[in-house]
Amino acid sequence: MPMSSPERRFLRRVAVAPMMEYTDRHYRYLARLLTRRTVLYTEMVFTGALLRGSGRELDYDPLEHPLALQLGGSEPDALAACARRAAQAGFDEINLNVGCPSGRVRAGRFGACLMAEPERVAECVAAMRAAVQVPVTVKTRIGIDERDSYEALAEFISTVAQAGCGTFIIHARKAWLRGLSPKENRDVPPLRHDVVYRVKEDFPQLEIVLNGGLRTLDEAAPALERVDGVMIGRAAYHNPYLLAEVDRRFFADRRPAPARHEVLRHYAAYAQSQQERGVPAGVLLRPLLGLFHGVSGARTWRRCLSGGAGLAQVHAAAASLADSTLREAG
Repeated sequence: MPMSSPERRFLRRVAVAPMMEYTDRHYRYLARLLTRRTVLYTEMVFTGALLRGSGRELDYDPLEHPLALQLGGSEPDALAACARRAAQAGFDEINLNVGCPSGRVRAGRFGACLMAEPERVAECVAAMRAAVQVPVTVKTRIGIDERDSYEALAEFISTVAQAGCGTFIIHARKAWLRGLSPKENRDVPPLRHDVVYRVKEDFPQLEIVLNGGLRTLDEAAPALERVDGVMIGRAAYHNPYLLAEVDRRFFADRRPAPARHEVLRHYAAYAQSQQERGVPAGVLLRPLLGLFHGVSGARTWRRCLSGGAGLAQVHAAAASLADSTLREAG
């Protein structure tokens, strides 16, 4: 069911990172069946695509709140127009991408390369804040190329904060804009959580969310003693059931974690309705690949979903795992 207005006032204590080709609306629906409080982010949406498109980029299910739209762009007027449309569509937050290192993004003068232009980012933030009432946040790296000193990062944070940005989501790796692929930029530059912790110490008035290298809730817990929030990336996609314990562990929610088969039952009803609207079964089933991660028979489950199964076959495959999940719970 859609969340009521009070429930849409949210803390970014735990969030799932925006990931291209991963955090589409179907994955987000699945994630929301697992956790009520985790903040969800869309894939990055380019301003040009949104302004010239049909508006489908803003489609989502009301269940997905709290939900943030991530924008990619560097023109204040275009970003303001997109932010306005997103706020009218009901998004809870507008996030500006200043962290993506891909060549396509760099060629368009947005993403991580904007770390070299803090004044430009400040102008973009100011324009978006003037256009909407919802929070405007920035997701960034700790540095790019040779511009990777703490002083440069602090200057960037200070400049953008003065434009009204109160929340920074910081991927604790620098980005090499030349020489490394986007995939390599997720793994090769060393993790520097200490840099993000220092930002929080030096800017205590800002909300600082740590992103990068967090694979489990056990790894997230100590980070939350140093920063305001954590953002989990691919671990939350490849093993979505790790989100099932977030509300109880980090939000003092006493309700029991949802069982995998109960989540699957609700998602199957959603998938059926989406399929009737023309969404291909493969697109709808892809978010389910990791639902039984760590359970005996998970490999068979993934093989079934990857082999062109329809919704009926998915139910049969899930039934074959029932005994395994019961053994796991016991």
